[in-house]
Amino acid sequence: MPNFSNAVSNIPFLVFGALGLNYVRRYAQEVCLPRLQAAYVVFFAGVLGTAFGSAYYHLDPNNASLVWDRVPMTVGFAGLFTIIIGEFVSVRLARLILAPLIGLGLFSVGYWAVTEAAGHGDLRLYAVVQFLPMLLVPVILLTRLPMIGSRSTFWLVIGFYAAAKVFEYFDEAVFSAGRLLSGHTLKHLFASLAPATVFYALTRRRG
Repeated sequence: MPNFSNAVSNIPFLVFGALGLNYVRRYAQEVCLPRLQAAYVVFFAGVLGTAFGSAYYHLDPNNASLVWDRVPMTVGFAGLFTIIIGEFVSVRLARLILAPLIGLGLFSVGYWAVTEAAGHGDLRLYAVVQFLPMLLVPVILLTRLPMIGSRSTFWLVIGFYAAAKVFEYFDEAVFSAGRLLSGHTLKHLFASLAPATVFYALTRRRG
């Protein structure tokens, strides 16, 4: 199988995406703020979709499959940022921004695909969609108190995301060091710990 480790390392996204969706379906009334359930559904659906999209891309790397890798990630980011806005700032604001954030994410991927086909792929908007929320979240966590749950959940999410980006950046160096796993494979594994943390936090709330 081509790019075997990069493909199968998406299995944790499949597991935690499915577990999260099922848990929210069963216990949303107990573990989510009222009217914020949709954001959790979007987040875990994005995680689940990432498992398939990323595996598809790594099995057949090209620009067309890369679109399907990036689309569910933007959906997941939209859901996660909306959850944080809802739990730390305002549920009403969160409900207002969820659909526009999803639309902006999808548009950013489509814009990149069109410009890439024209020979000058423009990733700037996609980069804003992915990285701006991760820059705003620490500010929110430092300045606001949660209406439910705790800050530590989302600090861990940020930490795992940052670690994943570091492994991605040092992809070849990591593989050269041990000749076993690449940095990109470890990126997938560490990134999957973010939805795992959110899922675990939800189960703790019910407890």
